[in-house]
Amino acid sequence: MTASPRPVALLRPGEVHLRLLSTTDLHVHVAPYDYYADRPVDTLGLARTGGVVRDLARGAANTLLVDNGDYLQGNPMGDYIAYERGMRAGDLHPMIAAMNVLGYAAGTIGNHDFNYGIDFLDRVNAGAAHPIVCANFARSLGADPRRDRLWARPYVLLDREVLDGSGQRHPLRIGLIGFVPPQIMRWDARHLEGRFAARDILAAARAWVPEMREAGADLVVALCHSGILAAPETDGMEHAALHLAAVPGIDAVVAGHQHMVFPAPKFATSPGIDPVQGRLHGKPAVMAGCWGSHVGVIDLHLARDGGGWRVLGTQSAACPIYDRTDAAVAPRAEVQPDVMAAVADAHAATLAYVRRPVGQTAVALQSYFALVSDDVSVQVVNEAQAWYVGDMLRGTPWAGIPLLSAAAPFKAGGRGGPDHYTDVAPGPLAIRNVADLYLYPNMIRAVVVDGAGLADWLEMAAGIFRTLVPGVADQPLIDPDFPSFNADVIAGVTYRIDVTAPARYDATGRLRDHSARRIRDLAFGGAPVAPTDRFVVATNDYRAGGGGNFPGLDAAAVIFEGPDTNRDVLIRFIHAGGTLNPVLRTTWGFAPSPGTSALFESGRGGRAHLGWVRGARIEDAGDAPNGFALYRLSL
Repeated sequence: MTASPRPVALLRPGEVHLRLLSTTDLHVHVAPYDYYADRPVDTLGLARTGGVVRDLARGAANTLLVDNGDYLQGNPMGDYIAYERGMRAGDLHPMIAAMNVLGYAAGTIGNHDFNYGIDFLDRVNAGAAHPIVCANFARSLGADPRRDRLWARPYVLLDREVLDGSGQRHPLRIGLIGFVPPQIMRWDARHLEGRFAARDILAAARAWVPEMREAGADLVVALCHSGILAAPETDGMEHAALHLAAVPGIDAVVAGHQHMVFPAPKFATSPGIDPVQGRLHGKPAVMAGCWGSHVGVIDLHLARDGGGWRVLGTQSAACPIYDRTDAAVAPRAEVQPDVMAAVADAHAATLAYVRRPVGQTAVALQSYFALVSDDVSVQVVNEAQAWYVGDMLRGTPWAGIPLLSAAAPFKAGGRGGPDHYTDVAPGPLAIRNVADLYLYPNMIRAVVVDGAGLADWLEMAAGIFRTLVPGVADQPLIDPDFPSFNADVIAGVTYRIDVTAPARYDATGRLRDHSARRIRDLAFGGAPVAPTDRFVVATNDYRAGGGGNFPGLDAAAVIFEGPDTNRDVLIRFIHAGGTLNPVLRTTWGFAPSPGTSALFESGRGGRAHLGWVRGARIEDAGDAPNGFALYRLSL
């Protein structure tokens, strides 16, 4: 468990303690409520996070609260506002209403904040009581970053009076600059292409930070909706926080996007990364999980130095909003009534929205074992996508090419925690259940690939598994750094995955080993797939646009762009059939390896569904200490 920050050393006259508090990747989680499970929870929600924020603020004489982006999309409340209620000029979005109550000083944008379009984002941000900054997203690019026609101000300078150790007040000018992954131009091309542009994070920082210093910034904090990755610097990199910290003039970094916690032992110590002290290239840094699960804390010990300030010391921590002991959860703060009051109407309307019936299911839809076996919850999404794209391509030159469909398990535990699984009982299906099966407002797309590209697509997805040693028992199976939404299952073909072979690609899409192959027996209609065979694959705009860095997938491969979201496609599919009663098909499995077994974590609720697993030998292996259950897979 991440520790709370330690007290700052006793301050002398002229010395100041500034506490920088941060949230990131809130994804519209205000109420402590799981709209998919339709029940209260204690592990998320800004209404509870705000209690921890206020407790931490009481422990420092000088505080500043900032947000690091991805606040606008990510749960049914976000979809309800975007698709049902709408945002007219002058409307106040519930996420912004909650942030206004807590008094944020500034914020930046994340990649998912573009999912509903720029016009919608502009109307939302118009209600914010705090400035929104972003230095690398522009209406058009100039000859250099400082000549870009930026969409928002690149930075803001906040003039504050701070108390020193003797109770004297001093002026302090704090500069806050924001950054977003430039990959937004691919991921949300339907909203951005031809109208906007993005620049490399580091190039923008190196141009604007000196101007901030010239304008009198005593302290510069980077709000970086970008992750921490120990990799060499490359142009346009998605996870740039490590290299951003090395930019001269930056004093502290607020990171995000990865939905991880920093400082924490899950980050390995490597050149420039100190996951114990919470430093990147010696600068304090923090990443506060997701959905309001943590509050980022950077404590800065500052001293007046002539006409300016210098940093004497720093501490970083990510403070959780709850404590977990085995399966029990104990919140660290009470839900804040004023934050909940700000979203009460939207919360009630969202509950009515997600409870609206759309159909029936005759079988349980659950994702506890979706990463290790064929799974009905993924199969239903694949069937819906193929149903829709097949109809749309009828009568076109693409209609005669074999149609496949790719989908991934979105709710598969991992960073989402031991309750982050789909678990829908047989009976009525409501919108909340459909949203549970398909979390994101992606748009339906279709791409064309050849047999070699199809094999590489599956090789990339198979990177979620660690390499196992043949004949060894109970080895860890899942790579925790590989997100489940990149573990695509491609329906319409059959294949096996040999996890005793090394992975061909790493989690970033980088080719690890040119000769490595895990995908075995890839076949279509019972016949081996040849490298020159051609297939149309139904998928989403994120994957089709290059999201996840899958080899060969980019805009050039797209042959169909639908006007509907994948979630709407799923709703139509359910409506058309009335009752879901899918028969689990054999698509994939693991290549056998006698005497080899692996352990993986999944939800404890999965035990009730072990009897329904097909194509994999899985048994209960007891409880994990973090609220998960352990399961054994025998190869």
